Amino acid sequence: MKLLRDILYGVGLTAVSGSTNVMINEIRFDSREVGMDDVFVAIKGTLTDGHNYISKAIDKGARAIICEELPGQIIDGVTYVEVDNGNKALAIMASNFYDNPSRNLKLVGVTGTNGKTTISSLLYQLFKKAGYKVGLISTIKIMVDDETLPTKHTTPDALTINHHLKMMNQIGVEFCFMEVSSHGIHQKRTEGLVFEGAIFTNLSHDHLDYHKSFAEYRDTKKILFDGLSKKAFALSNIDDKNGLVMLQNTKGRKYTYALKTYADYRAQVLENQFDGQLIKVDDNEIWTKLIGNFNAYNILAIYATADLLGLEKMETLRLLSELENVDGRFQYYVSKEKIIAIVDYAHTPDALKNVLDTINALRTGNENVITVVGCGGDRDRSKRPVMGHIASEMSNKAIFTSDNPRSEPPHAIIDEMEAGVEPQNTKKILSIENRKQAIKTACQLAVANDIILVAGKGHETYQETNGKRIDFDDFEIVKDLLESMNK
Repeated sequence: MKLLRDILYGVGLTAVSGSTNVMINEIRFDSREVGMDDVFVAIKGTLTDGHNYISKAIDKGARAIICEELPGQIIDGVTYVEVDNGNKALAIMASNFYDNPSRNLKLVGVTGTNGKTTISSLLYQLFKKAGYKVGLISTIKIMVDDETLPTKHTTPDALTINHHLKMMNQIGVEFCFMEVSSHGIHQKRTEGLVFEGAIFTNLSHDHLDYHKSFAEYRDTKKILFDGLSKKAFALSNIDDKNGLVMLQNTKGRKYTYALKTYADYRAQVLENQFDGQLIKVDDNEIWTKLIGNFNAYNILAIYATADLLGLEKMETLRLLSELENVDGRFQYYVSKEKIIAIVDYAHTPDALKNVLDTINALRTGNENVITVVGCGGDRDRSKRPVMGHIASEMSNKAIFTSDNPRSEPPHAIIDEMEAGVEPQNTKKILSIENRKQAIKTACQLAVANDIILVAGKGHETYQETNGKRIDFDDFEIVKDLLESMNK
């Protein structure tokens, strides 16, 4: 238990009713989880408002309430604290409650549209191979050194983040690599965290349903860099036109990386094959199992970060050559019939184009590229016709299907994808709502040496429809289908 006044250190308070000199058991922002002597933080969410559940939290034993608006009825014996922003207050309180765990390790945040999971996951891999105790907070999972924990969000809530950072402190983790999404930044989940460094990968069309404009999306990402201290490093991809924007006004030490322009860290792709690529980094050649220019950027960002964190350069290059692909990121399987199936998390126009660019650069021209792709429901609708255009333009055959439809009718999402298809490409597309049937059709159409790309869901092992999640693993499904067809 901790004193409420200690938990509130650094939180901007506008009004207080009652004593802050009370002991608190846990911090809660879900009234259903409140227990005796807890503090309940009322959050104004997109779907629900925690202020509507203050009475319920008190009935369940809440000793204190943190809110943006004091309720009309004040209950004796309960402390009420009014704050400007409930999300920000929650994050700072969580950090205080868990003894500011980010200060006791080197926390590096990775932000951008594409590449966050690959860079953070491979940094985790590399530092583990180098002999360190390492943490990872990513879309795919949370790692507390060797312990694997599930995660539901790219950037978990502030309590979850600090709880796991505290776990890392307890076992002596030295480095932690964390994906930092625009949602997480906007919702203040990273407030109170101390970052050793931040990495910017790239910026392209995504989440405009949430941020409303590209400028707002970009500026939200920039907040991570604006909050860095003078001791931290700010590493940015300046081949992206927004790369230098991220470095404006940051107090951190500025570093750049690029393949095309002059930068502090540079790389050159010398050779690209389906089983890997040869890259020159700092005048040293390395072979990596990760293919494509987009992965060359990822490798370069990892190399630069390792250097900035003090690893020896030649040792880093050696370890880079040993890194394995991240699940759902250009993960491929070759059937007995020599059909290549690739599963990738490409769920944005830029990511889909990058993957198809890589595939088309590696093919001889005699094989067909068959792309299975959908778009998520209840998300940015403006990217759907763009995704449809890219898939149909850059593939020999494109099969439009369901991704995670959520509450939207799958056919309505597919209709919006079809709207982006140019007249000359209409004969190249099929629309099949059932995702498994769409993948099966791709397998049936493919012959020896053809390439099947199953895009959009990547590492996800479920499909979400009308509030329900069913088991669905793109990689296992396409692999099983190809194996069964070869018997």
